[in-house]
Amino acid sequence: MADYPISNVARRVVYTGSAGAGPYAFEFEVLINTDINVYQDDVLLTLTTDYTVAISSTLGTGSITLVVAAADTNRITIVGSRAIERTTDFTTGGDFFANTLNDEMDSQTILVQQVAESAERSIKAPLTDPTTINMTLPINTSRAGKTLAFDANGDPVPGDPIGNWRGNWAAGISFQNRDIVKDTTNSNVYLATTAHVSSGALPISTNTDVAKWSLVVDAAAAGAAQAAAEAAQAAAETAETNAETAETNAETAETNAASSASTATTQAGIATTKASEASASASGASTSASTATTQAGIATTKASEITTLTTSTSTVSVGGSATSSYDSGTGVLSLGLPTGATGATGATGADSTVVGPTGPTGPTGPTGPTGADSTVVGPAGADGDALPSQTSNAGKFLTTNGTATSWGVSSAGSITNAGGWNVTPSGTTLYFNYAGTNVGKMDSSGNFTVIGSVTSFGTV
Repeated sequence: MADYPISNVARRVVYTGSAGAGPYAFEFEVLINTDINVYQDDVLLTLTTDYTVAISSTLGTGSITLVVAAADTNRITIVGSRAIERTTDFTTGGDFFANTLNDEMDSQTILVQQVAESAERSIKAPLTDPTTINMTLPINTSRAGKTLAFDANGDPVPGDPIGNWRGNWAAGISFQNRDIVKDTTNSNVYLATTAHVSSGALPISTNTDVAKWSLVVDAAAAGAAQAAAEAAQAAAETAETNAETAETNAETAETNAASSASTATTQAGIATTKASEASASASGASTSASTATTQAGIATTKASEITTLTTSTSTVSVGGSATSSYDSGTGVLSLGLPTGATGATGATGADSTVVGPTGPTGPTGPTGPTGADSTVVGPAGADGDALPSQTSNAGKFLTTNGTATSWGVSSAGSITNAGGWNVTPSGTTLYFNYAGTNVGKMDSSGNFTVIGSVTSFGTV
């Protein structure tokens, strides 16, 4: 054996297998290669078969090399493991050599270090615990199948087991305190609080022995909560889809409303054209009446000419192609008068009706309003009462005082009446104004709202 000091180091070192076969060094001194044990993970390896040892002759430290390389996930542990024995003996009067004494003392120091290293890995009370503490474990028969617990003084005592799994509950089974079972009807897990022989039927919650069990896992409630959460999530997703659908429908309704407004504008143009045609018809009726008056005058003239006929005349022509005759023997006078033109009946102004398009059906949700029919009725043409000329009256409106019609002046964006009334559009709202004061307004849906009050009215 070599002569070197024994250092104050821990006689254990742990590595990962990242070095493969090694070498894996140890820094504590040994006397021979059997003074260590080598573990790969939890498996004790065999010297020479699984590893070799190299020891420094001057330091006593060394290394081991594996026969089969380790993996990165392996753990390599080298720990001091000198056999606890004495191989020398000093006799009275015998030889007493220094190297023999040194070897023996080295061996004893190594053994003490091994015991210290092992003790460091043991459960032990702190140095500051009371001197009355007793860390001795209870006897094996009292701690078998139990947990390690500590009493009020901190001394170790047998503790109740966390629980003994007994599988699915069944009738006729002898259950002990802290047995754990599963209720197969709802997957709930129960812990026995009283030793008993089971009877009755599932579920345990309605069993006559329910007071002997403690609910540990409420799987039924957890399942119901999960179902409720999933239902809530589905409802939220449905609500989100409905909101998106409503938004799309609203956009469609807005587009349809714009289209309806455009159509209404076109129909209003048609109504204006019909009103113009009605005015032309009335003018034609006036011309027909004038012609009838002329024909009546001709008839009167012819009658006057007849009265001048004499008895000596047998045949007389009275204007035009009509022939009149006089029979002197009988005294009968036949007048060949032309038929007077029948006075033309004044044409009745045709009612011009413009029907607004039916508003589009609203999307699911609120139904869009039905577009109201827009009707423009042309005035009835009076016989011989011609409408005012349209020449130089573009942009004006037709007015009447009950006996005559005339063209009124229209200002841009509003309708003004000489009696003090005017109607002014602002955006999609019409404001009705009398004598400078707004008295009402109408929105695009036809809803009329009174703004002020009217104390007197002018003539319209």
